[in-house]
Amino acid sequence: MPPQITKLTPNLIVSNVERSVAFYRDVLGFTVQMSVPDAPPYVFAAMTAGPVELMLNAPEAAYEEYPAFKNQIIGGTFTLFLEVTEIEKAYATLAPKVRVVMPLEKKWYGMTEFGFLDPDGYVITYAQRTES
Repeated sequence: MPPQITKLTPNLIVSNVERSVAFYRDVLGFTVQMSVPDAPPYVFAAMTAGPVELMLNAPEAAYEEYPAFKNQIIGGTFTLFLEVTEIEKAYATLAPKVRVVMPLEKKWYGMTEFGFLDPDGYVITYAQRTES
């Protein structure tokens, strides 16, 4: 029997940790929990927003640990799907600040969603369950 999974923390390789920290902190409201080193230029940062945790890694540091990443494109097709409250308010606040790649819309599967890009091209989808 496989081990019980108790937590999932995305670990994103980003082209510039300071720029990504600023985006996730200043635009999306995350808080820096730790960074390596303690002051810029960072090679790593761990951030949280409520119960959600996210790690940001500079490419060089990630390539040392995961050599298979060296020839991969940063960003690409990875999507962060985050359930939120007040989706319309979130859309109104974020749309002028981000590149929206999926407009706010009610989906057939009971969610209202919109998607946007982070600085490295990772797609972030904000979603809220739609009331019946």
